[in-house]
Amino acid sequence: MNGRATEASFPAKGSIRRRKKSQLREVWKRMLKNKAAVVGLVVMIALVLTAVFADFIAPYHYDDQNLEHAFMTPCREHWFGTDNFGRDILSRIIYGARISLQVGLISVGIGAAVGGALGASAAYYGGYTDNIVMRLIDVLLAIPSILLAISISAALGPGLVNAMIAVGIGAVPTYARVVRASVMTVKEQEFIEAARCIGAKSPRIILKHILPNAMAPIIVQATLGVAAAILSAAALSFIGLGIQPPTPEWGAMLSAGRQYIRDYWHIVTFPGLAIMLTIFALNLLGDGLRDALDPRLKR
Repeated sequence: MNGRATEASFPAKGSIRRRKKSQLREVWKRMLKNKAAVVGLVVMIALVLTAVFADFIAPYHYDDQNLEHAFMTPCREHWFGTDNFGRDILSRIIYGARISLQVGLISVGIGAAVGGALGASAAYYGGYTDNIVMRLIDVLLAIPSILLAISISAALGPGLVNAMIAVGIGAVPTYARVVRASVMTVKEQEFIEAARCIGAKSPRIILKHILPNAMAPIIVQATLGVAAAILSAAALSFIGLGIQPPTPEWGAMLSAGRQYIRDYWHIVTFPGLAIMLTIFALNLLGDGLRDALDPRLKR
């Protein structure tokens, strides 16, 4: 009888799955009600598909040079014109989407993993651990993230991998604070106490019980963080500390074309628009996710 009562007191796995599916369905419905977020989602899906199928979409290879066609303005053969080496700007922007998304996603992954581990440990263990970790985070927060990224990139040297590491480390303090705040709101709830009572280890409690219930603000921050990472990587490339030529990266394209801006506007206009459109779409998507994941905004 006690066994039956104990089993009945815990929800079945099937009911938990159904509850999670219904919650995701509600989040998706609230997301679709936000037209701005839908626009951002559509733009990002189109950008991801463009990056994945760049080899089939781009009319030319990103490094095909034809000096006879250098500085061509937009025309039928080259929709966005050509640069100072006669390379098709549209093709370079399409291939550049791969680099920008790669930098954004991996940088956010680095920042979220390191910052999340530090923030979760500080919030869960508290005491001296919290003080030590958060004072270290305060030191990093005292340095502007872009300046920190520039310093790290200058120390490591230019390149794609080093740029991702630099931008990712620059984002660590933000994720540490977000995760710490989220974990502190969850760790004192009853189901966490129940997990401790049955002998669950601290790492398991953090990974299996706390973090899954504190993911909403982390997801929103990660979405907005991809936009910030793309912008930071473009800034590093613009000053020569990021991705190096001939790899097509939007910030590097802006840097290479800035000396021709007075006579050949198209060389810098279209890469700049690509950055602007991507950041705008990610911000719309992030705002929509924040509204959809906030239970106080249910309608």
